[in-house]
Amino acid sequence: MNDIQKLQNMLENEFLPDLEVAIDELFAEIDKAKNATKAQKDELEELREMRTECFAIVEEIKKDELPLEEATELLAELVELKSE
Repeated sequence: MNDIQKLQNMLENEFLPDLEVAIDELFAEIDKAKNATKAQKDELEELREMRTECFAIVEEIKKDELPLEEATELLAELVELKSE
């Protein structure tokens, strides 16, 4: 399995599901409070942007448009982010 496949696997099986859960939990908090704080709005926007970026990367992979070097760099960044 090369880094492109590893990246796709990590995005589809770990990051995107985790982002969806985080977004759902944040929506539940906002709904419970009946109002979103500035911090919650900012966090929600950041999570949505991350999700959009992940989907875009997966689409690049599926179209065979992501260079191996870039995939390797992204994979290293995601592994580092995951370990924090």
